Amino acid sequence: KSLPKPLLFQLLGLSIATLSTVTHCGLHFTLISNISLDGNSYRVIHYRAFYFGICLSMTLILAALLSSAATVRESQCLTAMGFFCFAVAFCGLIPAACWRYTHSTEVEDSMMDVYDFVYEEVRRNTSSFRRHELTAIHKAFLCCGKHSPFGDTNNVEHKTCPPGQAHGAGQDCLQEIQDFLKKHMD
Repeated sequence: KSLPKPLLFQLLGLSIATLSTVTHCGLHFTLISNISLDGNSYRVIHYRAFYFGICLSMTLILAALLSSAATVRESQCLTAMGFFCFAVAFCGLIPAACWRYTHSTEVEDSMMDVYDFVYEEVRRNTSSFRRHELTAIHKAFLCCGKHSPFGDTNNVEHKTCPPGQAHGAGQDCLQEIQDFLKKHMD
């Protein structure tokens, strides 16, 4: 026996709210957001995605509740309001899907730009407070350093990688960030 449709939409709304909250408060995304500079677009994308997800989930939950009430009361007005909420949710999903298709690499590029900036800051000035940020990124993504065209990186990686994780044993952080985002976006 299947679940009633209003209950399915409530569950869908709750799952979208949960996913939005986990994405917004998750270690990987929050860490990069806190480190990103004002000129980097990641922080804006991070907050917009969260608020869009919460609005979408609340719209779906409201539509499901209105549909349930319309079924119980046999009210045409409640049915129309529920249908309107579903239409608003659908109309909100169309531009979101288009944005994801047309800007598919923007999130990835902005996250990698944050890592590159922090990495190069530490490479140029080892006493920088950015070293703690780089260490936090390495711990969060379980990676160690990157292949740099600017020369030797062993000194940076020795000071910022988790203990016992040499560059050869660890993953390139740019590749790890890319893999993490691909898995999360899918």
